[in-house]
Amino acid sequence: MLRTSPVRILGERDREAVRTLLDTDPVGNVFVASRLMTTGISGVGGAEVWGHVERGRLTALCYSGANLVPVNAGPAAIRSFADHARWRGRRCSSIVGPVEAVSDFWQQVEPAWGPARTIRASQPVLEIDGPPAVPADPLVRRVRVSEINTLVPACVAMFTEEVGVPPDAGGGGALYRARVEELVRTGRAFARIEDGRVVFKAEIGAVTRHACQVQGVWVHPDLRGRGHSRAGMAAVVNYALAEIAPRVTLYVNDFNAPARATYGRVGFRQVGEVMSVLF
Repeated sequence: MLRTSPVRILGERDREAVRTLLDTDPVGNVFVASRLMTTGISGVGGAEVWGHVERGRLTALCYSGANLVPVNAGPAAIRSFADHARWRGRRCSSIVGPVEAVSDFWQQVEPAWGPARTIRASQPVLEIDGPPAVPADPLVRRVRVSEINTLVPACVAMFTEEVGVPPDAGGGGALYRARVEELVRTGRAFARIEDGRVVFKAEIGAVTRHACQVQGVWVHPDLRGRGHSRAGMAAVVNYALAEIAPRVTLYVNDFNAPARATYGRVGFRQVGEVMSVLF
């Protein structure tokens, strides 16, 4: 007997149900919520939102774009999303989300989608919602539009160091630069720049009314070990709390002991854990 799939593509008519689901975990869902605020539920550029519907009620969703991100997805929803993902074929460059959900999803799609290039099995999610515990670097400020050409090479270096491949691989350079330019023009790129060189930088990549997410934290290799990341992050936190969102979050690789120590000194605390599968 044929059964109707519990997964359907969501649209603008589902906005309130989607918002209610995302608001159950404002920090954990900041990326997806921010993207949907920007693009709408129907999405742009090929992104979709899959909904898992039980007895007429939306119980889980999965953002399917360059990143595939399950939200509030238990075993039944993950099984349905995995079935749908195998049928659609892999279109994402990464799977990111709560450890249990991503691990379960990956086990089910790996035979069809694998192998992965890298698996980050444990990435602590950190949050701060009050003043940083260390002094801020007074030279960290918003990046000016006239400094985009100075910032982009630092962003490329950070991405390559973190992900293992340059962001312009496969012809993606123009798209990546456009994203950096967008962050600069919206006042969400911060840096300390001296004599045309980026000393420290970080961006706020996702923003909702509840929280924002820091990404791209980087210190020039020649200047590491001097406290720039600690003081720089304190400055970014001050800007974010004052002008962007009431909670500041990020996630970090569990094996990156120096970064975790830095964030701990600034005042971040762990509030969750995600897993990433990179292709």
